[in-house]
Amino acid sequence: MTILHLSDTHNKHNLLKDLPKSDIIIHSGDVSEDGTESEVLDFLQWFCSLNYAHKIFIAGNHDFCLDGGLIEGLPENVHYLCHTGVEIAGIKFWGVPSLLSSELHGSTAHEIAQIPQNTDVLISHQPPYGILDYKHNLHFGNPELLKAVERIQPRYHLFGHIHKNYGIQKIGATTFVNAAITSGKSKIMNTPFLLEM
Repeated sequence: MTILHLSDTHNKHNLLKDLPKSDIIIHSGDVSEDGTESEVLDFLQWFCSLNYAHKIFIAGNHDFCLDGGLIEGLPENVHYLCHTGVEIAGIKFWGVPSLLSSELHGSTAHEIAQIPQNTDVLISHQPPYGILDYKHNLHFGNPELLKAVERIQPRYHLFGHIHKNYGIQKIGATTFVNAAITSGKSKIMNTPFLLEM
């Protein structure tokens, strides 16, 4: 099984042409810039039209209008994960969005603690603390995510958020992938990662 991973397109999704073939495409958040419904609907129209057997996405900190839980009316092969999971061909995926409501209610650590132990591919918007999360001489990753990854040891942890730390790093059993496509000025700077399961 192959996975095409991208993140942080910030309304530039229509500029992505000739994407590689894969079994699954995963977008790990910040599909929009201002988080408006029209921006997210434009992304969804593009995302749902892509020729992949399965499509998975989560919300990033810019995607404010997704801070309400479920999205109805998606095609069966399009999966919005909001502290939920999906199993595809025996591979278990789990999504951890970056939602303002979680921060305001102080529920982020509790939600991260609910990630199932048998997760194969963890998808979050934030990186784990200390891994592909460095900018302006500071680490911006989430310590609770790091603890979860150390506990679960998924095969992949896919994320974005820190645009300047685009890249791949393997530590132990887990391959960490920051697939932020745009620069800080929302220009397309990087390409998605094609991963093998």
